[in-house]
Amino acid sequence: MFVDSHCHLDFPDLAEREEAILAAMAQNRVGHALCVSVKMEDFPRVLALAERHPNLSASVGVHPDNDGVEEPDEARLLALADHPKVVAIGETGLDYYWQKDAPEWQRERFRTHIRAARQCGKPLIVHTRSAADDTLRLMREEGAGEAGGVMHCFTESREVAEAALDLGFYISFSGIVTFKNARELKAVAQYVPLDRLLIETDAPYLAPVPHRGKTNEPAWVVHVAEEIARLRNEPLERIESATTENFFRLFRHAQAH
Repeated sequence: MFVDSHCHLDFPDLAEREEAILAAMAQNRVGHALCVSVKMEDFPRVLALAERHPNLSASVGVHPDNDGVEEPDEARLLALADHPKVVAIGETGLDYYWQKDAPEWQRERFRTHIRAARQCGKPLIVHTRSAADDTLRLMREEGAGEAGGVMHCFTESREVAEAALDLGFYISFSGIVTFKNARELKAVAQYVPLDRLLIETDAPYLAPVPHRGKTNEPAWVVHVAEEIARLRNEPLERIESATTENFFRLFRHAQAH
């Protein structure tokens, strides 16, 4: 089976099609998906989804873009992460693309998430955009390697991938790797060791070719796997089994069904 290691099924355009999305997953052999939290206010919805379906897991955290939302401290993250359906801390990280002033509150929030992940022993889901140097610096300073985790929706250079791999992190590729103009990213997908690869949709965003421009969904993670198999000149089955094994090794609290 395939696993979608990162999606947002609680977002309105997907939540209203819950049963159809799960049926499409089943038809495409997508056996599991991780529903990722982006703010505390919406976490109950994310958790409820994971509780309703045995093949869904949840994470808890606040996306770096979100300003003016509930700011969790370590204790709050730890309390929520104690739920058996919560398999990760995040999505967290740094995003200077939308927050061009590179705000200090973003860095403090990221530190809080790393510390919580280390304490609860659950991995981190890291988002980084236009902020790779600071992201890696904070990960090193806070000992993120102890918690482990994934650089989700990876769009950075090979050098950034190498640095993340050195910290013990996994690299996850989204539908962007199927885009024609993503040449540098395609090269990174060829380079990352097979035992550190993950695939994701980041649904409802970033639908892969041939669905580009549509509302993305977990069933389409297969197209990401197909492109990585093509780039690496490996059988699709090998990418399928490796990325699934990698997912359950990293997110060890997730239950395979």
